[in-house]
Amino acid sequence: MSSPDPQVRAARNQSTSSSRPGARGPVVAVTGAASGVGALLTARLAASDEVRQVVAIDERRGACDEARWQILDVRDPAIAEKLRGADVVVHLALDLDLETDAAARTAYNVRGTQTVLTAAAAAGVHRVVLCTSAMVYGALPDNELPLSEDAELRATAEATGVGDLLEIERLARRAPRAHPGLNVTVVRPAVLVGGMDTALTRYFESPRLLVVAGSRPAWQFCHVDDLCSALEYAVLEKADGELAVGCDGWLEQEEVEELSGIRRMELPSTVALGAAARLHRIGLTPSPAGDLAYTMYPWVVSGSRLHDAGWRPKYTNEEVLSELLEEVSGRHTVAGRRLGRKDATAAGAAGATVALLGAAAVVRRARKARRRI
Repeated sequence: MSSPDPQVRAARNQSTSSSRPGARGPVVAVTGAASGVGALLTARLAASDEVRQVVAIDERRGACDEARWQILDVRDPAIAEKLRGADVVVHLALDLDLETDAAARTAYNVRGTQTVLTAAAAAGVHRVVLCTSAMVYGALPDNELPLSEDAELRATAEATGVGDLLEIERLARRAPRAHPGLNVTVVRPAVLVGGMDTALTRYFESPRLLVVAGSRPAWQFCHVDDLCSALEYAVLEKADGELAVGCDGWLEQEEVEELSGIRRMELPSTVALGAAARLHRIGLTPSPAGDLAYTMYPWVVSGSRLHDAGWRPKYTNEEVLSELLEEVSGRHTVAGRRLGRKDATAAGAAGATVALLGAAAVVRRARKARRRI
């Protein structure tokens, strides 16, 4: 199907992006609206009879013609003018890519959130919805199963992006004091699945599921569609405060192995953590050793506040795991690093430990380098 003439499409966008005649409900601005969760939420809100208008903000235009697009970087103070007239802002412009330089990632995530909160207050917005992760609770052996929303945030900055998320949580707590009249809701999803690429989704791309001896994993997933419906609840003020979101209950490691059909590789904690730290330090893997904790200990959340508000997940843990396994089928990852098919076969045959897998990869790289000389 051919694309409509640019002038025709511009006229159509001007018409459809205006407020619905007689419509009630909030005007909602969504940052990071061109891709990922932001794109899904933008389309969902634009189709909702309970939302008057959607203002989509990103550095490029996305696919939702029903939204009114504003093209700029969320760190630009000019965003305050773009937010004028909005009732609610959902800030989803975050960079949690495993391959992004850590310092650049932090600069974007923290500065962007600071700018959006300040700009929202200046523009007269009354509510900002932020999205972090249930990872901020930390993965610890003494965690309750499940954790309540008001449980202490005991995570450290040792896992990918978690330091940024903890700083965003601190900004969320300070914002109402710094900007009286501004309400902030924080949504914390469990392991997010549905087009996501994270250290935790890559765990299921390995030829063996690494299990640290003596650990007690508990797996809880969150489908992106369920996250979007929870964010919509926050936008419409059906629930507020700190909101944890995920499937009901959790899966034990043995259940995950049975459902996935992937066998385990069990290692002593000193070997697994030490090898992971060394491989990350020499730049062989994108995941720091801190990511391993989230595959070792429970960080399951109850989601009681959303449940009390009438929200329910559409998906079960079993269904989301099945979708995740379909998504990662054909991908090969060892210790967080993506491999080609030949590399994965060789690594699987050679690897009794993470350290040995890493050493095999280094040897292969060195041999290839010598052949090119």
